[in-house]
Amino acid sequence: MRKIPKSYLGFVIILGAVWGFSEAALGMWLRSCASLYSGAIMTGVALFFMASGWYLTRNLLCMGFLILITSLFKMFDALLLSLPIQHGAIGNPIFAFFTEGIAFLILIAVFNQKLKQKSGGQALMGGMTALLAVNLFPLVKYVTGVPACVVPGTGYPLSLYYAPLAVFLSFLTVPLGAWVGVKSQSLETILQSSRIARKLSFIFSPGTLLLCLALTALIRLG
Repeated sequence: MRKIPKSYLGFVIILGAVWGFSEAALGMWLRSCASLYSGAIMTGVALFFMASGWYLTRNLLCMGFLILITSLFKMFDALLLSLPIQHGAIGNPIFAFFTEGIAFLILIAVFNQKLKQKSGGQALMGGMTALLAVNLFPLVKYVTGVPACVVPGTGYPLSLYYAPLAVFLSFLTVPLGAWVGVKSQSLETILQSSRIARKLSFIFSPGTLLLCLALTALIRLG
C-alpha cells in the first residue's frame, strides 16, 4: 500500500478539515429544518469529499486519513457538547463515515477504469456507492449499541427510506468531487514548482484545520 505523497498531504488535511466542519455546520442546520432526511444529504456531502480525495491521490490511505480527520471533528463535538463517544449523535455518524468509505472503496475496486474517468461513470459509481452505504448503515446498532433512526410510527430505518435522495445527490456530488480532485492535483503541480508556494502550502493546511476547529467550537458554544 502506497503512502500518501507528502506533496498531497496538505490538500488531504484541508479536505478533511472542511468535511469535518461541514458535518457540524450543515448538520446542525439540517437537523433544525430537515431532520428526517439530513442523513441522506450528508451522505452526498461525504461522498463529495471522498471522491475529491481519491481523484487527487488515488491512495487507499488517503481515504482512511480523511475519515480519521472527520471522525476527530465528531470527537471534538463530543467534548464540546459533553457527550460520550457512544452517544448516537457521535458514534453513529462516525460509523456512517466508515460505511461510506468502505462502500466507496468497493465500488472503486470493481468499476471499469475507463468509466471511472468519465463523468457519467462517476455519477453511476456515486449512486451505487450511496445505495450500498445506506444499506450498511442499519448495522450501526451492532457496533455502537444505538439503533439507526427510524421513520416515525414505523420500524423502517430513515437511511433506507430516504435512500433515493442519497443516491440522487451522490449522482451529482461524486463527479463534482472527482473534478475538484483533478483540479487540486493540477494546482499541486503548480505549487511544487515554486519554493515559496510549497512553504506556504504547508502552513495553509494546518491553519485551515485549526480554523475549522475554531469555527466548529464557535457554532457549538455560540
